[in-house]
Amino acid sequence: MNYFKAGAVLLLSTVISQQSISQVSNEPELNFDFAKRSYTTTSVEGKEAIKIDGYLDDSTWNEAAWTSGFVEFEPDNNTPPTQQTRMKILYDAKNLYVAFKCFEPNPETIVQRMGRRDEFPGDWVELNIDSYNDDRTAFSFTISASGVKGDEFISNNGQFDPSWNPIWYLKTNIDDDGWTAEVKIPLSQLRFSAEQDQVWGIQATRRYFNKEERSTWQPVPANPTGWVSSFGELRGLKGLQPQKQLEIQPYTVGKYDSYEEQQGNPFKDGRDGEFTAGLDAKIGITNDLTVDLTINPDFGQVDADPGAVSLDGFEIFFEERRPFFVENKSVFNYAFADSQDNLFFSRRIGRSPQGSASGPNTAYVDQPQNTTILGAAKFSGKTENGWTIGVLESVTGREFADVVTDSGEEAERLVEPLTNYLVGRVQKDLNERNSYVGGIFTATNRNMEEEVSFLHTRAFSGGLDFKHTWKDRKYYLSGSGVLSRVEGNSEAIASTQNSIVHLFQRVDAEHVEVDPERTSLTGTGGRLEYGRMGGGDWQYKLGGKWISPELELNDIGFLRQADDIRQYLTVRRMFTKPTSWFRRAVLGLNQHTSFDFEGNYNRVQYEVVGFVNYKNNWWSEGGAAHKPRIFTNTFLRGGPRWRFNEENYFFIFSGSDQRKKLATKFGWVHSEATQNQFSLDRFVVGMKYQPLNSLSLSLDLEYEKNPNRTQYVAEKAFNNSARYILGAIDQETLSATLRLNYNINPNLTIQYYGQPFIFKANYSNLNYVVDPVAKDLNDRVSWYGDDQISLENGSYLIDENRDNVTDYTVSNPDFAFVQYRSNLVARWEYIPGSEIFLVWSQGINGMGDVNNDFSGIVDNQLLRQKPQNTFLIKATYRFLL
Repeated sequence: MNYFKAGAVLLLSTVISQQSISQVSNEPELNFDFAKRSYTTTSVEGKEAIKIDGYLDDSTWNEAAWTSGFVEFEPDNNTPPTQQTRMKILYDAKNLYVAFKCFEPNPETIVQRMGRRDEFPGDWVELNIDSYNDDRTAFSFTISASGVKGDEFISNNGQFDPSWNPIWYLKTNIDDDGWTAEVKIPLSQLRFSAEQDQVWGIQATRRYFNKEERSTWQPVPANPTGWVSSFGELRGLKGLQPQKQLEIQPYTVGKYDSYEEQQGNPFKDGRDGEFTAGLDAKIGITNDLTVDLTINPDFGQVDADPGAVSLDGFEIFFEERRPFFVENKSVFNYAFADSQDNLFFSRRIGRSPQGSASGPNTAYVDQPQNTTILGAAKFSGKTENGWTIGVLESVTGREFADVVTDSGEEAERLVEPLTNYLVGRVQKDLNERNSYVGGIFTATNRNMEEEVSFLHTRAFSGGLDFKHTWKDRKYYLSGSGVLSRVEGNSEAIASTQNSIVHLFQRVDAEHVEVDPERTSLTGTGGRLEYGRMGGGDWQYKLGGKWISPELELNDIGFLRQADDIRQYLTVRRMFTKPTSWFRRAVLGLNQHTSFDFEGNYNRVQYEVVGFVNYKNNWWSEGGAAHKPRIFTNTFLRGGPRWRFNEENYFFIFSGSDQRKKLATKFGWVHSEATQNQFSLDRFVVGMKYQPLNSLSLSLDLEYEKNPNRTQYVAEKAFNNSARYILGAIDQETLSATLRLNYNINPNLTIQYYGQPFIFKANYSNLNYVVDPVAKDLNDRVSWYGDDQISLENGSYLIDENRDNVTDYTVSNPDFAFVQYRSNLVARWEYIPGSEIFLVWSQGINGMGDVNNDFSGIVDNQLLRQKPQNTFLIKATYRFLL
């Protein structure tokens, strides 16, 4: 669980195993000086086998001593915890064994809530193992009192990745002294050196649910400069032999779809079915380096993306959810400008085909939803001398759409070519693990054919990054640089130059222009940042980044907008000492400015933010910002630079104690510009209810109203010049997200997810741009008079010069979008790593009537429509060889 992420509740997930013991001191010595602690383990090779049942009654447990002396981490740092915890560690040639005893004088108060894997419900303990002792990476194992597992891979000294799912074993038990946990971790799931005598970093953390308290075995200051680097030491590991991991996991999937039949459409007869099979494998080349393989991967259990509509023309970013790409994703991460701009965005692999089979004389089209991934492999790991290595190779197949022409002929049309994707990533620890340098290389190569010649034939990118820390990691300097090159025919490169990411056709830009003869583009980008990350109550960072106009990453990466130079400053004051009214608080200031490569000063913003966790565990967070200068190069989609009016906004969110069976939250975001150019009100209400330890429900409602007097509509020609048409928009969004989780036991769960999403955009008062950078809105645009515009048959007829002749027409832009998605999943992990899924999914997508209110849209476009139903059964078996 990431101890450095700020959230509305700041629930820091931690885990530790537990066990019942006798003859232990109830008053262990506590260490309050943050000195590094050490625990010496013992080999039990040849001893009686330990049975993992949660009772700790095996005689082998007597081979090692208990360690205790946990110290409170939160809320009252470096003080005695409410209840003490004890830990014991043993090992043999194949496994690491861990036992925990979590004392609680009233066992009835122990909270044994169930949850999905990696949810960290109720009381729990966590063990972190830095088996390379590199102060940067670690393996995390979390055990809840109810027996729910959590496991995460820790990178970059504090970034927790829950996608790591190793095979390990645990049992818990409640007794008169509290609760115990017994854990067995196969050494094949860890990575360590081949040295005869080894020292590992370890940390153990307990969540005491009744007081929302965290205590750690190794005392840690309130704002540590890093998480892994603050671990204590595990000694006594002798003669361990690195384990070469070999896991093979075949799968089979049966799928049946039913939907509303479309008369005359041979591709929509109301039902489809298919049976597929594939294989995933994990092969340990050495103890350090692993190869992951997937053949014909199945992504049937992927959660649906949330509903979203973009009116600004930019691509919407969605998180990766597919297991093969999510696991170990931190190795390949190269976010060089912000959290989204990245040289590698794995959702490009297996993306929706970029070509279209629709066209003249085409009656029906069966367009594939995704490109088939023929196979993929990852080679990744970290060596004992500090090299982090990752190589990913994937091939996607030629994808065809089936079509039926107006004359009834059947044909196939290519919509995606055979494509090879390659990513290589490397980092090297330096300066006694206080620094690192790294690099990345990506390549996309397409077997180009005429039907898809609008795509790049080849795309390459590379980058170098570094981070240096000093003074016990309190201060740091980090940076990165990237270079990209895309190649293709003149059509493909012209399309890139004209895309929303680049907009070389901007009429007032002197530093870029469209060259229709070019067959390649080369661009650069990067970032340089200095700051203080911890070790006190103050944190700050100052940095700058740039993205040149020709930088293009979207063949295998993600880039929202090129031609950008930014400066940013962030300052945080942490209040970690509890007072009479709060447990923890944060106050921060943010500032940034932006320019383009022509030197235009486009934006400045000042923001104050704050968070407080009250004494009763309620919480609030809020902030406000002032934006005195807002210019954008993209609003007019290739037209001149546009000015928005000065904007102010604030937000406030608050919620009740999230530990309670019934917890609520609410939020309000409000923004408005001068001259009423635009405004925003977003209201969020959430509820979480857990009537039983095994049953939880959550409901989140969100309503947004975003009127704008100057929303872009279209570009038209008038008197041999471009006319940029805008309109007043009344934009509303309503969504609800319902989740239900029922845990029969930690390995057998039923989960439901449902989300209706409605978006309405109602336009009026069309106007056109006169002076796009004028300070006064009335000088920026001109509104059409009643004698200039009329609406007929779904189009606006515009007679701008009032000569009774239509100068141009604009299609009525009003629309409503409706979506409903749901999943009901039963998951049974019948043995560790092997699972059976039963899935029922429903979906509705379509356009609604913008003149209806939300209740009418729900009735007509949701309740009265026949959804598409998907029934799926999937079985996997994980062989450990």
